[in-house]
Amino acid sequence: MTRSQDPLLAAVSGGVRLYELGQPFFTGMPCSPNHPGFRMTLIRRHGDMERPDGGSAANEIIVTGGHVGTHIDALSHVSHCGELHGGVDAAEAQQGGTFSTHGAENLPGLLRRAVLLDVAAVHGVDTLPAGYGVTAEDLAAAAELAGAEPGQGDVALVRTGWARNFADSTTYMGKETGVPGPTVEAGRWLADRGIVATGADTTAYEQIPAGAGHTVLPVHRVLLVESGIFIMEHLDLEEVADAGVREFTFLLAPLRITGGTGSPIRPLAAVSA
Repeated sequence: MTRSQDPLLAAVSGGVRLYELGQPFFTGMPCSPNHPGFRMTLIRRHGDMERPDGGSAANEIIVTGGHVGTHIDALSHVSHCGELHGGVDAAEAQQGGTFSTHGAENLPGLLRRAVLLDVAAVHGVDTLPAGYGVTAEDLAAAAELAGAEPGQGDVALVRTGWARNFADSTTYMGKETGVPGPTVEAGRWLADRGIVATGADTTAYEQIPAGAGHTVLPVHRVLLVESGIFIMEHLDLEEVADAGVREFTFLLAPLRITGGTGSPIRPLAAVSA
């Protein structure tokens, strides 16, 4: 029997290295105050029940919001002046407790070209300062550093280095100090390039000034409402950045949560070995 001549299968057969781009999910991990935190515990342990042949099983219960840990926002997540993306009436779309339009079941699986826009590297630091606003000029400089600019249908991932603080919830959430993230101008720079999705290694994909919290989210408006671009948050871009990988194949398969506003994800970067 001959092997398939499909080019994608041939590329995979030649060897691919996968880089994790997401954070692990665990009880007590950092979480926006706008969302219920992640909780997991075993509700059945080995030995609680043993089968006649000596077998046993364990299982857990998981409680989480749709925007906790590494996740993707559906277009139903944010409205502006009462409207979702495409002028959809938000109040009407959410009747009945789930979204009839732009629900998370419509989130696409992604197998796309991606570009890592390493803004921390542009500034020569491991981590951008708390509250720093990533500008359009920063993104352009990061694209030049990468030797690749995101384009139509691509995924753009913005590295601030903030994922290094993930183990310290207080520092990572930055309630008092702020959190670095894209400005409105940076969001428009990305939207102008026709990308399908973008993500960052912070909690809100926004510049959060010291003490401001999540009072306003203008970049979400630009990307989700105005442009129909999906947003990923709580990424971990450290390993792929340390490896010097700037352009790669991006893999993603969100959960199809009917009528939801987002989904937990496990994003991967695939690079020829």
